[in-house]
Amino acid sequence: MEFRILGPVQVCRDGEHVTLSGTKIKTVLAALLLARGRVVSDARLSHLLWGWHPPVTVSAQIYTYISRLRMQLGDGVRIVRQLPGYALEAGNARLDFLEFERLARLGGEAQEAGDLERADAHLRGALELWRGAALSDVTEVLANAELPRLEEARAAVTEQRIEGDLALGRHLRVVPELTSLVAEFPVRERMRAQLMKALYLSGRQADALNAFHEGRRVLAEELGVTPGTELAEVYQAVLAGEPVVKAEAPTAVIRTVTPAMLPPDVPDFTGREAELAQLRRLLPPSEQRTWHARRFLLSGMPGSGKTALAVRAANECLDAFPDGQLYVNLRHADGSPRDPRDVLVGLLRALGEPVDATEPDLDELIRLYRTRTARRRLLILLDNAVSELQLSGLLPGAPEPAVLITSQTALGPIGGLHTMVLPALSEAESLRMLSSAVDPMRIEAEPEAAREIARHCAGLPLAVRVAATRLAARPRCSLQRIAERLADPYSRLQELQVRGLSVSHRLEMSLRRLGRADHELLLRLSELGHEVFSVHAAARCLGLAAAEVEEGLESLVDEGLLSFSDESGRATYRLNSLLRLFARTSRPRQEPAA
Repeated sequence: MEFRILGPVQVCRDGEHVTLSGTKIKTVLAALLLARGRVVSDARLSHLLWGWHPPVTVSAQIYTYISRLRMQLGDGVRIVRQLPGYALEAGNARLDFLEFERLARLGGEAQEAGDLERADAHLRGALELWRGAALSDVTEVLANAELPRLEEARAAVTEQRIEGDLALGRHLRVVPELTSLVAEFPVRERMRAQLMKALYLSGRQADALNAFHEGRRVLAEELGVTPGTELAEVYQAVLAGEPVVKAEAPTAVIRTVTPAMLPPDVPDFTGREAELAQLRRLLPPSEQRTWHARRFLLSGMPGSGKTALAVRAANECLDAFPDGQLYVNLRHADGSPRDPRDVLVGLLRALGEPVDATEPDLDELIRLYRTRTARRRLLILLDNAVSELQLSGLLPGAPEPAVLITSQTALGPIGGLHTMVLPALSEAESLRMLSSAVDPMRIEAEPEAAREIARHCAGLPLAVRVAATRLAARPRCSLQRIAERLADPYSRLQELQVRGLSVSHRLEMSLRRLGRADHELLLRLSELGHEVFSVHAAARCLGLAAAEVEEGLESLVDEGLLSFSDESGRATYRLNSLLRLFARTSRPRQEPAA
């Protein structure tokens, strides 16, 4: 959604204008937008709408306008009641005056650094957002209160842009524009000084001097003052035939920080062809600019290869993201969530922003992060997300960056999120993954043992990777020996661990985060005789009500520890055999009664 106040007040959703009926509605919306998320009191709204003579039904009418706005804007934004008034939560919506301020700031920074071409692009982009007089269809009270500030900002950016034009030798081009601007703002001395410079550089010394004398007359008649220092200095330079524009300094060498933070790709990555093809198609930005955010969630049980798939997809789309790739693991080594402040500080530093690690203001960090990522074709990989609350400040506000999220658990509502749940690998996919990491001659020599190994890994990429690592480290070990050890339930999990990788450890960390009821249900499910079961079958075996069991099963699905399917027309749940084995072997044994 896009809000515009730099001209008539407008709202656009998916490229279509949202109809806003009447000046009063537009005034309320503009007032809430200009408050930048702060509360606008009822008294303030009343004054902006009716001045010093509000109607008797003022409260009811304000409530009506707010209700209409909520209906017209839909779910993209929220207007919340916070005493003593209302606040607008814009979410990921684009606000043209905030974009104007952002581009103007970037232009100023580039100009100070000596990068005049980049400064010109930013400043022109800021000015192009204006579609005429700002707030042109709101009440006079609001226009009188806010328009002078906005127009002053526009004029200052225009002067800044023209100063860059003069430094770049574009004096002939700006003479007509400056002539018009000086007629519109006759007492703005900097604009008049710029007109004098442009005329003088164009070989029109007499016209430059006339512009000065006209300015001196206007200042004396309207303000009773004489020309200031800048105007006087330009006049003296023109009289003396001296340079009026400093020689253009060589453009500073700007080191554009292009982060490349992706973890190492898995060289022998195999499988997930369908998911990888979909990400290759959806991740890169379209040629036509859009305001639709591109956010993708890869979800699945622990060890299902979410990060490996995300890294491979990111590497295959590198050309689409020339501004770099950001990566952060959102959990500590012990599985606890990382503080969003620490995460944002790290990401901002990667983007070249010198941020103090003790910065206490989370909102300021979020604002700076969204500013630094706006209009940049970045790929942001947020690994091991805990919840939508942890992610809320890490999502860019602009559509150009693509965000790839991995999480074992289901996340709450996030605008524009496309979710992909990774299923277990098929036996054939597991065998291909095993074959890509082990000497093919060994696989060919013992094909049946290789299939057994793949089958005992239960479609879990982590398990296949561990088995392949163990085999690669033991070139003289037969595949049959490993297959036999995996066939034994009592040694299978012990076999599926190698230095730095452990299926048991990964599963244990996931179970540790479960609530007591979910943990107990999972342990009891591990005692069932089947990996695949229905709600009613589980309820009968556990001796519980079907509704209670279904609620628990759905919670475990959300935690990424059960998979759900109703493709056959019959709803079933699946408990991965390795997770089932781990739960059974980790369940504390009951002491016999005395």
